[in-house]
Amino acid sequence: MRRKWSLPTVVMMVALLAGSLSATYPQSPGGNCEYFGETGHYVCGEFLEFYKTRGGLEIFGYPLTEAFEDPARGLQVQYFQRARMEWHPQNSASQRLQLGLLVDELGYRFPAARPNQIPSFNTALQQYFPDTGHVVSYAFLKYFREKGGVGIFGYPRSEFMYEDGYIVQYFQRARMEWHPEDRSGPRMRLTNIGEIYIERFGLPGDYDESLPPPGRPGEASAASPELTVTKLHISASVRYIITGRKGSQTVFVYATDQRQRPIQDVAVKMVVHYQSGDQRYGFEATNARGFTSQSFDILPAPAGRKVIVDVTATYGDLTSTTQTFFLPWW
Repeated sequence: MRRKWSLPTVVMMVALLAGSLSATYPQSPGGNCEYFGETGHYVCGEFLEFYKTRGGLEIFGYPLTEAFEDPARGLQVQYFQRARMEWHPQNSASQRLQLGLLVDELGYRFPAARPNQIPSFNTALQQYFPDTGHVVSYAFLKYFREKGGVGIFGYPRSEFMYEDGYIVQYFQRARMEWHPEDRSGPRMRLTNIGEIYIERFGLPGDYDESLPPPGRPGEASAASPELTVTKLHISASVRYIITGRKGSQTVFVYATDQRQRPIQDVAVKMVVHYQSGDQRYGFEATNARGFTSQSFDILPAPAGRKVIVDVTATYGDLTSTTQTFFLPWW
């Protein structure tokens, strides 16, 4: 027999369901939200609280998407320039919001530290992480400890190394870059690893489409003023750090302006330096997200010897250069 529900009972059940949902997932735009006009996205609820209390713009960058249900993970997620926030409702309150292991998912892993690189004991200047077999030292360790440690960056995935013209170190959730030339701003910066991830793997929907800013009903929003590009910054990375001595490789390039906003239509070229001679390649111009990539066949090279890749980008009268590399091994 079909059971009949009274109206008060139905109202009570709907109220309980609504309360359960609001306690399980961060709020949608319209509640506790902040709009970021730089990228046209909202950050809301638990995601916004985490953003504001764990480092804000310096650590996460601007939002690149709205919060959405990711069918591949069965979680609500939101991408930022430097991170992916994930909502895990089954966890305890302090562990419900976590950061995705984007560096691991991108495949950036390096051989463990050699025995002579491991300190005898941890100090304020060096710390060995047996979980992944790497050492964090000096300015990298100071930044790691001050800005959130394992919860924000994950465990180290490399030693510090020279890459893209800077000393860098990879962690499970981030790539740190040391910029000693910047005397007025922070010398330690984080790579926009969230943008690299989206460019390489894409998104399951159109959640990266910009939304209009909040306003009164019927009120037209003012267009953001166009900004003149005064600086061109580029970074380059390879799909495979360690490769065979034949096969294919892909170089990814990302271009931003003085405000770390992506630049479209940047012309890019590269020179791959083999022992047998240089190989030159052109790229398609960068897309609206500031990305471009170029694949090529790996030429024979000595095992264990780095193949350096020089990248040059041009936008109007601005030019920028950087380097990356890969290591043929087998």
